[in-house]
Amino acid sequence: MSRIGKQPIPVPAGVKIELQEQQITVSGGKGTLARQINPEIEVALQDGVIEVRNRVETTRVNAFRGLTRSLINNMIIGVTDGFQKILTIEGVGYKASVSGTSLTLNVGYSSPVEFSLPESVTATVDGNTKIVLKCIDKELLGLVASKIRQVRKPEPYKGKGIRYENEHIVRKVGKSGTSKK
Repeated sequence: MSRIGKQPIPVPAGVKIELQEQQITVSGGKGTLARQINPEIEVALQDGVIEVRNRVETTRVNAFRGLTRSLINNMIIGVTDGFQKILTIEGVGYKASVSGTSLTLNVGYSSPVEFSLPESVTATVDGNTKIVLKCIDKELLGLVASKIRQVRKPEPYKGKGIRYENEHIVRKVGKSGTSKK
C-alpha cells in the first residue's frame, strides 16, 4: 500500500472542491486549478477531508494513488498560499530585469535574451541578480524555472550562469600551468 496515498487531505476553510467524473477543481483565495484524475483512482470528499482510493488493487495503481494524493495536496496549497522559486544569476555583468510579462536576461550573450512568462507566473527581480518566480501551479512554476535556467546553465569552472537558490555547483579544477613532456 502507498503510505502517502493513505493519508487524508484536510481541506482548509475558504477552499472549494468540485468533483466531476474524472476531474477535480480546487478554488481558493489565489485562484482556481483543475486536473484530470486517472480512471483507476477514486477521490471522495467527506466532512472537509479528501480521501484517495484505488478502484483496483495493483502495484501500478497504488503508485498512481500516491501521485494523485500529492497532486491534489499541491493544488490546495497553491490556491491558499502559492509557491515560489528563487533563481540566482552569477557572473560579472550578468543581470535580469522584468517588464510586464517579459523577463530580460543579460547573461553573456551578444544580445539580451527575452523570456516570455506565462500569464499565471509572476516574476520580480531583487538586486539585478535574484529572480523570484511565484505561481499557484507548482508544476508550471518548476517548468518555467527550468526553462529560465536553460538559458545559461551554471558552468563547473567558475560557476557562472543561472542556478536555483539552494543548488550546489560542483566545481572542477582548471588547467595547471605546467606541461608534461
